[in-house]
Amino acid sequence: MTKTAEPPRIETDSLGAVQIPAGAAWGTQTQRAIANFPITGVAISHYPEVVVALAQVKAACARTNAELGVLPVEKAQVISEVCDEIIAGQHHEHFAVDLMQGGAGTSTNMNANEVIANLALVRIGRPFGDYAALHPNDDVNRSQSTNDVYPTAIRLATLAKTEPLVASMTGLVDAFRARADAFNGILKVGRTQLQDAVPMSLGDEFQSFATTIAEDIDRIADLANLLTEVNLGGTAIGTRINTPEGYAERAVAHLSQISGRDLIPASDLIEASSDLGAFVMFSGTLKRIAIKLSKICNDLRLLGSGPRAGIGEIVLPAVQAGSSIMPGKVNPVIPEVVNQICFQAIGNDLVITMAAEAGQLQLNAMEPVIFYKIMETMTTLTRGMEVLTERCVKGITADRDRCADLLNGSLVLATTLVPLIGYEAAAKLAKYAQAEGVTLRDAGAAQGVASALFDEIA
Repeated sequence: MTKTAEPPRIETDSLGAVQIPAGAAWGTQTQRAIANFPITGVAISHYPEVVVALAQVKAACARTNAELGVLPVEKAQVISEVCDEIIAGQHHEHFAVDLMQGGAGTSTNMNANEVIANLALVRIGRPFGDYAALHPNDDVNRSQSTNDVYPTAIRLATLAKTEPLVASMTGLVDAFRARADAFNGILKVGRTQLQDAVPMSLGDEFQSFATTIAEDIDRIADLANLLTEVNLGGTAIGTRINTPEGYAERAVAHLSQISGRDLIPASDLIEASSDLGAFVMFSGTLKRIAIKLSKICNDLRLLGSGPRAGIGEIVLPAVQAGSSIMPGKVNPVIPEVVNQICFQAIGNDLVITMAAEAGQLQLNAMEPVIFYKIMETMTTLTRGMEVLTERCVKGITADRDRCADLLNGSLVLATTLVPLIGYEAAAKLAKYAQAEGVTLRDAGAAQGVASALFDEIA
């Protein structure tokens, strides 16, 4: 016998009746938002960090409300228990609203309120939607507004996402340093403006890659501290409307304990309700990392170009066939994909800049796109650096013979002759070698420069 599908339940709000899918823990506002914002296909649950952060905020607020006598202890307890389950990774599938949404995050906040309320109802033996027993707004959202819950949650989520980003940066730095050690003493041509310039070692070149990434690890950590200032307790516009005395300070203290982060209440809650400067600075640093990372990938592609007709001083790992028509061709696909990740990060920073500027009066309604693009950038940069480390950098080898051939056939040693024979004489020697198609040493022999000088600079 075929099992009959469970019919949807009907809930009613001020706009009318809404059908909610059977088994869905959300309510009318979430269902309307799902219909209204079929934009990216990326639901809140795609980033578990924000689901966890929302639950942490709701648990902190419930505890504070109970302490201050504005929410029955029994309700606060069951709300906290549900939040604990969400923090532990359960029920995330019910956070179904698209990350890109109008309403300054209201749909995200209500998705959390409705899911927590319905799951709490089940715990006390009531069915989904029996809000007379426990209400999404009156109980779960007590003493709160989207305008302090959402900004606080997205700050917590960003802080959580920072940890794997820093780990991926550290792993990449370590890989470059290991290659630098392996390539120490391999002399090669250093280049400026794509022209032969002066001698250098391949080890020093790879050490410079490590250094340029490493110096931003501390910057990310420092800027993350800006995100620990939250406006929780400010409610709608920062005036603390509908909160009991002392609520903001207690709620932030509870949230610090629950999240394990040292959070502080914003000194000016009205300012903090509309200003997104911390995200602008944070995104700017992500862009800086992306720019540096893309430049390094450009260099890896150039240094590995060839294999016969390019620079070819290094050999990138062959991870897949490079062409459907050219047999044996292998492309630098890992640096290429990281380049594209970096382009996306740079573009996302512009989106964040424009969205932060678009705030009006006491609120910035564009917070959802700021959060979406911050999370997208952090996710792809993290994964990109992990892939670059494991599938490219760790396997790079040096072509010692190619480095030596290019160095010996170049004119870069002319620069090291300047202190010995002067700039004009060295320039004349280089031009002669270039015109005659001979090495600098051979040009010196023809021009009467003592061969001992070349031994001294070699």
